[in-house]
Amino acid sequence: MKQGRTLVGLVEELERQLITKVDMIVPTPLMHHVTGENGHTSLLIEAPGGSKRFTATENCRRQLADRLKIPFTYFERMRADQPELLDRNVNTWLHKEPEQRLVRTLDGRARAFLSDRYRRLDNYDLLEHVLPILRDLPGARFESMELTETRMYVKAVTPRVEFEIQPGDLVQAGVVISNSEIGHGSLSVQPLVYRLVCRNGLIAPDHAMRKAHVGRLQEASTDEITVFRDDTLAAEDTAFYLKVRDVVQAAVSQATFEQTAAKMRSTLGIKLTGDPVKTIEVLATRYLLNEQERSGVLRSLIAEADLSGYGLVNAITGYAQEVDSYDRSTELEQIGGRLLEQSKADWEALTTA
Repeated sequence: MKQGRTLVGLVEELERQLITKVDMIVPTPLMHHVTGENGHTSLLIEAPGGSKRFTATENCRRQLADRLKIPFTYFERMRADQPELLDRNVNTWLHKEPEQRLVRTLDGRARAFLSDRYRRLDNYDLLEHVLPILRDLPGARFESMELTETRMYVKAVTPRVEFEIQPGDLVQAGVVISNSEIGHGSLSVQPLVYRLVCRNGLIAPDHAMRKAHVGRLQEASTDEITVFRDDTLAAEDTAFYLKVRDVVQAAVSQATFEQTAAKMRSTLGIKLTGDPVKTIEVLATRYLLNEQERSGVLRSLIAEADLSGYGLVNAITGYAQEVDSYDRSTELEQIGGRLLEQSKADWEALTTA
């Protein structure tokens, strides 16, 4: 499993972000898109105390382009070659069709351009509530955690629930909790299988909880910006975090874990009878692996020296530790879990390639 921050490091960064982040519901006529000579774009917001400029992140630009129905490749082409045309396009549509949008800012950057119905589930609040839940797991270990540009991840394991796949090959039950503050998917709680011999992590796709960031319409002015306060959503949180606790406990339960571990054991009997190189090509096409990932998984399969379905699963989750991006590493762990859910026909297409 790819390593990220320590628990202390994660908490310190989230506390730092609390000081500098600001969320606003802004009527679009009060926004102006400005592109500098270097191609850097900003949102200029007319606030009661004067105009404030926020540098737009790539994520914010993508969400802005999507909302205004401007293809992102064309948006970026204008940004590089015709900045005045880009500003004219964006500002025309922002002001021609007025609406209220949630703008999330951090460190002077506009990091998200979202619906005013977007339900904030902030990383700091989430961690504050889930840490006691995870610490209550018998012998809990925080194996990996990270805060990327798009998501927060917490991966914890309990040694009290384990399964022997084959002699000497033990796996333990865990859970991965992830969340995005900027519109990159829902909050999710998923079962995690941790293989002790190589420290691989596999994320099971079933029994997952997903909470969409959608709420009630915010009570905001249509002619001035509205700044959120931290207690805005406090009343709605208690019941939600009770549900998170129940799903975490279910994810690491003996029954849930043994069901997933049994699927892993069943892959021992699936033999790769075809050309391993072709098998990886079929796998790459099916799960959208790029050329570097394709080579890395093949290298991991050869190093594992196990030409079986189990070896293929471990080749993917093993290679996940090598990739630079923590987000992509977690996606590869999820692909390992999806392999366990394949039909017999899907397995046959891989094994006989």
